[in-house]
Amino acid sequence: MTAPSAQTIDGNALAAQLRGDVASRTTALKARGLTPGLAVVLVGDNQASQVYVRNKVKACTDAGLHSVLEKYDATMTEAELLARVDALNNDPSIHGILVQLPLPAHIDAHKVIEAISPAKDVDGFHVASAGALMVGQPGFWPCTPYGCMKMLESIGFSLKGKHAVVIGRSNIVGKPMAMMLLQQNATVTICHSGTKDLKAMTLQADVIVAAVGKRNVLTADMVKPGAVVIDVGMNRDDAGKLCGDVDFVGVSQVAGYITPVPGGVGPMTITMLLVNTLEAAERDAAQRGLA
Repeated sequence: MTAPSAQTIDGNALAAQLRGDVASRTTALKARGLTPGLAVVLVGDNQASQVYVRNKVKACTDAGLHSVLEKYDATMTEAELLARVDALNNDPSIHGILVQLPLPAHIDAHKVIEAISPAKDVDGFHVASAGALMVGQPGFWPCTPYGCMKMLESIGFSLKGKHAVVIGRSNIVGKPMAMMLLQQNATVTICHSGTKDLKAMTLQADVIVAAVGKRNVLTADMVKPGAVVIDVGMNRDDAGKLCGDVDFVGVSQVAGYITPVPGGVGPMTITMLLVNTLEAAERDAAQRGLA
């Protein structure tokens, strides 16, 4: 087999660099009497959620942020959770609120997300955050697509006039990803399960973001030589190993740049959560006249 032509975009290295910046800005805020605070709320005992939450809290602590983890039984009522969110909205020591999804079936996740103050919506899931992104106003960008943009920035890739194809249309990744690419003057195509000829679309792309949660949705024959491929997927292969949506080995032979799984977009997602929390605290400091 020929050696891969694609350069790997190392998410771990970039995340470490950005977290270093967060730590120094946090130190500067603390010197002015304000410590950025993140509250993470976990309802139920979903194993994957417990791992994610632990990683988020650890990342906060490592960067010098104040973090609070609130764990509740799956029997918690929707009203009780909404009351906790309201209390956190009114807690001056908390700048970011993250309610870990999925929530138990009896709780309306949309209602809970909308109860979070837009000023503390560091996940970027609130309708107000989505609207701000849509019209180009300041707000919080969802962490995963925000991380993808940072990865493109890290390789000095100019999106102006380029054709970007996003595979996936979720509110968490696909749609906001398309908006962010559009803001950078890319021509954007969103593909999904209703797309008739995915390969015809991806072969035109200078940038491909795969975000559907399906193994090998993108293979080498679907990629234009030299394209940048960002793999957001998180799946398991037949051997149980973590893999993405992209056939990494095959696509590496064709692409110019590619993100690995693990070690690509994953570490960037948590990093951008820290960045959003820090920015929420910096805005708070400015309002309090501490800036």
